[in-house]
Formats: sequence, C-alpha cells, structure tokens
Amino acid sequence: MNMRKKTKYIHEGQLVAEVDVELIVTDDEWSPYLSLQDAYKLDDVHEALRRGDLERASKIARVFTMQPIAI
Repeated sequence: MNMRKKTKYIHEGQLVAEVDVELIVTDDEWSPYLSLQDAYKLDDVHEALRRGDLERASKIARVFTMQPIAI
C-alpha cells in the first residue's frame, strides 16, 4: 500500500476550496481511494462552504473566491 498526496477542489457558488488529501494506492480494482478521515474532511469543507461558514472551511482548506473576467 502506497500513499500519494493530492489536492482536491471543492466548488460551491463563487467559492472554491483546495483540500490536501492522501490517496491510498493498492493493487486492487478500487485503487486509488481516500481514507475515511480524508473523505470526512472533504464533506466538512463542502458543508461549511454551503453554509457560508468561511472560518470553518479555512481551518481545513485554502478558500478562494472566483470572479468573472470581462473580455
């Protein structure tokens, strides 16, 4: 079993969060997958963004706002 670091992005409205997780890489057909702890971390960030709780989301992830670009 190997571990590989990965950044996952969660998008909610005009907010985006970068969440660092570790993928578990094995030889079975379910590979790669997240640990239960990292899956809960992604769920927590998504729920915090949905509620607008930026303080909670920023404790777990890096939070950004998206703005349209006028061309």
